[in-house]
Amino acid sequence: MKYFQKNSSSFTLLDALCAAGEVLSVFIASKHEWRKRMYAASGMSYVSYRNSVNYLKKNGMISIAKKNGKKFLKLTRKGELKILMAKARVPAVQKWDEKWRVITFDIPENAKPRRNQFRCLLQANHFVKFQASVYISPYPLNKEALAYLRQTGLSRFIRIMKAEEIDDDRDLKKRFNLR
Repeated sequence: MKYFQKNSSSFTLLDALCAAGEVLSVFIASKHEWRKRMYAASGMSYVSYRNSVNYLKKNGMISIAKKNGKKFLKLTRKGELKILMAKARVPAVQKWDEKWRVITFDIPENAKPRRNQFRCLLQANHFVKFQASVYISPYPLNKEALAYLRQTGLSRFIRIMKAEEIDDDRDLKKRFNLR
């Protein structure tokens, strides 16, 4: 799964839609209207905004709805999952609490694309493959990653454990530059 850059205009627009509770008024009447109402708040140029709306609509992440003669952007389920996936990435390595996080999963073959997305999510969160369908990290998944798992329904196929010790973990400590 391709990640958004957190500073991209598409990410900014999707994030604003999430914060607004899925619906946000679209100010596309004119460039002047955009500059007057939205530029100061978002810092996004009208052209960036227009290109982002077109990109997100084309890729099924938003839809345009009409209500009382006005246009609105509506976040689709695909868009909601995309923004959760982007937020689920851990930005920086945290201080290790000397506990290992072990994730095991058994995601059915008919959900292979979601299983691959889950593996990308794990790798983005500093998890490494320990054995088949078992990943390990000294760092926990963040709340956005857990929300993504719940919303996609993958949480029923996944178990997350916190282990205080693993025999002969020198190779893991070396891999994560610990102690």
